[in-house]
Amino acid sequence: MIGYMINNVLPLRAGELVRVYVVARRWPGHFWTTAATLIVERVLDSLCIVLMLGVLIFLIDVPRMVEAAAVVMLVIDVAGVSILVVMAAAPARCLAIIQRLTRRWPRLHARAVRAAEIFLHGLDGIRTLAHVIPVIGWTVAVWSLAALAAWTALKAADLHLPWLAGWVVLTFVGLGVSVPSAPGYVGVFQFAARLATDLFGVSAAAGLGYGIVFWVSQFVPVTIIGWIFLVREQMTLGEAARVTATETPPAAH
Repeated sequence: MIGYMINNVLPLRAGELVRVYVVARRWPGHFWTTAATLIVERVLDSLCIVLMLGVLIFLIDVPRMVEAAAVVMLVIDVAGVSILVVMAAAPARCLAIIQRLTRRWPRLHARAVRAAEIFLHGLDGIRTLAHVIPVIGWTVAVWSLAALAAWTALKAADLHLPWLAGWVVLTFVGLGVSVPSAPGYVGVFQFAARLATDLFGVSAAAGLGYGIVFWVSQFVPVTIIGWIFLVREQMTLGEAARVTATETPPAAH
């Protein structure tokens, strides 16, 4: 929630790094492990968006612009998944490659090997087969709730559209906010929501109004809850902003 809140008030998805920082600050030595789990989560999220869009293509007429963006994301996802699979399946070999590439620089060698070992440990979740079903189950549950939120916001905006519209909005918005943008994804979020509702015959004005309603329903509670947790962690927004300019967190308090 802290990470999402920071994304709402700072640009360029700064909350992703702050999220890793907060975990490493409370549990020293887990910076790269947390970074690995974050990367896995982001890859899974983008794969879900591409998968949903792939299904929607057979149900609605998806704009070419959205299709092109999805293709770019798919290429990136395939590359990311391939790298993660190789690292998870053959951690010893990956570590040996890193050792070979950095052995000429002793100081860099020690740091790179240590970071790689910790990072590879963070991939245990996808290396363990017993985790596959829970990961799929929780992923389906989370995205279903998000689609329900989008559809409920449609009702709140007096737009009586089918359940499918919630999934279309979620997919378009997810695709739009996947790119670093302004704080709170202002502009991108509303445009994506308007573009999604346009496919169901909603006017531009009503679609924009819905985009604002849906954005507020996501922005306000997340920001408030995230701020509360930030205070509980005895952090300030200024400290969180400075994190984005550092590579590793300071020692835990």
